[in-house]
Amino acid sequence: MGREVELANLDLRYESYRMKNAALEVRLLASIAQRGIEEPLEGVDLESRSILLNGFKRYRCAAKLGLGIVPYSCLGEEEAVGIVNLLRVSNTKSLSILEQAAFIAQLRQLGKMSVVDIAEQLSRSKSWVSMRLGLMAEMSPRVREMIFRGDFPVYAYMYTLRQFMRMNGVAKQSIEDFVVAVSGKKLSVREIEQLAYGYFRGPESFRDAIGQGHTGVVLDWMRQVPDHPDGCNEFERVLLKDLEITQKYMQRVMGKSQDRRLKTPAFHAQAHLLSAGIMSRQRAFFDSLRRLHDRSGQAASGVSAPPRRDESAGDCPAPPDQP
Repeated sequence: MGREVELANLDLRYESYRMKNAALEVRLLASIAQRGIEEPLEGVDLESRSILLNGFKRYRCAAKLGLGIVPYSCLGEEEAVGIVNLLRVSNTKSLSILEQAAFIAQLRQLGKMSVVDIAEQLSRSKSWVSMRLGLMAEMSPRVREMIFRGDFPVYAYMYTLRQFMRMNGVAKQSIEDFVVAVSGKKLSVREIEQLAYGYFRGPESFRDAIGQGHTGVVLDWMRQVPDHPDGCNEFERVLLKDLEITQKYMQRVMGKSQDRRLKTPAFHAQAHLLSAGIMSRQRAFFDSLRRLHDRSGQAASGVSAPPRRDESAGDCPAPPDQP
């Protein structure tokens, strides 16, 4: 049942479970200043306080406007009950998938509920619940904080970074390092996607530059390189594909070589022979690769190749001079 409550009596312990959007909040502030709060805030009542679950943007706008009393609707008298009721109507209340995930993870802790119990309470499938619990498990606390406070776009995390974690086996710590490096720089989703490819699949100099905060330098490098090898002859296209495959499998071998599942005598006998053959060619291979790197960097018209690590100078690496 709806009623009015004092703003000062609302408990904000779940504020970090809802995403901030500065632009949306500015528009909402203007609307509330003209028409007041039209939809009640929602929460659960415990003893003398009301725990807010929905309406944090309205709460912050009311505080800025000096409104001491706000409309309020109770979703239950227990936290778990209130969260279940909020999640049941999340489609109409527009909870994002990560907000749903955060509340479901909390619901599991509060009610000691299994995935099956939560699915039944919400009239959802077990896979729907499990997927959201998995989202929270794979996200470090710092990454979650930056996404929920609006410093890093949720779309970029869901559809770019998670693909690197799932398809390329990128570690959680590497994801966190990247998010920390690019957060709060007002980059577009497209720019973050370009930087992610440079950070996780590009040369070490890209990773170093992004980690040091030189995102503009890396974006300039990447904008100068065409997305598709148009204009290359057939031999060049084949070599570009070979280089891409080489980079991919180098990462895979490095990631798998320390796995404890590598234990059979048959594997070790063959791996010993193959690795010996590869190592015997490493000097010739890297000499050839270094010459190709230098030659392509110098010959490209208007394209600056990123420097090798031993060639970078100062805090901000710069592309080598063009002839």
